[in-house]
Amino acid sequence: MHILYLHQYFVPPDGASGTRSYEMARRLVQSGHKVTLVTGSSGFPPGYHVGEGLKQLVIDGISLKVLPVPYSNRFSFYRRLRAFFEYSLRSLVQICREERVDLVFATSTPLTIAIPGWIAKLWHRCPMVFEVRDLWPEMPIAIGALRNPVLIWLAEKLEQFAYRHAAHVIALSPGIARGVALAGYPENKITVIPNSCDVSLFRFDSQQGNPFLEQNPMFREKRLVVYAGTFGFLNGVDYLAEIAREMALLDSEICFLVVGHGREEEKVAEKAASLGVLNKNFWMLPPVPKNFMPYVLGAAALGVSTFIDLPQMWNNSANKFFDCLAAGRPVVINYAGWQAEFLARTGAGLVVPPRQPDEAARRIHAFLHDPDRLCKARAAARAAADQEFNRDRLAAQLEGIFRSLV
Repeated sequence: MHILYLHQYFVPPDGASGTRSYEMARRLVQSGHKVTLVTGSSGFPPGYHVGEGLKQLVIDGISLKVLPVPYSNRFSFYRRLRAFFEYSLRSLVQICREERVDLVFATSTPLTIAIPGWIAKLWHRCPMVFEVRDLWPEMPIAIGALRNPVLIWLAEKLEQFAYRHAAHVIALSPGIARGVALAGYPENKITVIPNSCDVSLFRFDSQQGNPFLEQNPMFREKRLVVYAGTFGFLNGVDYLAEIAREMALLDSEICFLVVGHGREEEKVAEKAASLGVLNKNFWMLPPVPKNFMPYVLGAAALGVSTFIDLPQMWNNSANKFFDCLAAGRPVVINYAGWQAEFLARTGAGLVVPPRQPDEAARRIHAFLHDPDRLCKARAAARAAADQEFNRDRLAAQLEGIFRSLV
């Protein structure tokens, strides 16, 4: 097949964010398909020199058309909207230039990806598969970013439009699948394919050393709890600074490391400094490339995924959760939902309360001082990565859906 893959935020393997589209696309190429991926420039490191016009690249057999559309977590809501529609308009030229496309695969967010996806479907007279990574407009409404009644109405209509013109919908969690079904889309045409684990990337020979610990020797004798991801409003990373303050009263050997960037970065640093934990038992480092993340998590005793206390976030499928499993590290989360149910079922981590840092610190401390539970949790994390969330298996499932439609 020739698959036209539309994703505004593609990140290459040496980028510093989630690489789901790269990992899925390269596996499709390895299976013999041609993949043309139209994306924006925001996910590429400086060495790629994108952003000043159309850039055509080939990465691991994936033909990339990179449009000069900037985007940042630091943008205001309306600046983000502008970026969404700019990508939609610029992508149309590339969509119409492609020859003999057999299937369109459009992945959100943003929801506006449905516009070029629909036009590509009509132009090439082929089916469109729509992937839902977050439920829109539910999320911006929940956090108060989208309040204008007219914009809410338009967003809801766009959501219905996207589903109506999709031959199949891929949902990243059971909760997202339920949300799509509640919008009126047939349940038998929805498949849950969550974010997944790149086992071959995250398993390395620790006997040969760990470059991250060589660069940061102060962590060698510590028990690290590592958060690696975005410092956005929804992520609530400052809560980890509060837990670190409580942990300092329990155990000086347990430290928290947050790796990443985002619009809340200064707020997190200020909070940690005001609590007296910054660079004591709470450390902040800039983002690292995805292909270096195995070494960061390899130095961790626990991984962590946090969100603010918002029920709409319970349906998320955060990359960091699956990266921890791939590295064989138990995961700490502070929210309910399907991931909390998974941890309860498998024992691959623990759930802490979202508003009680003292209780969260006690639970983490007890977990790390229970060798038997810790050992079983690591084994459960590896087993889940190898089987339930293995990227190779889930990519084959995605390819099977594509084949059934063409």
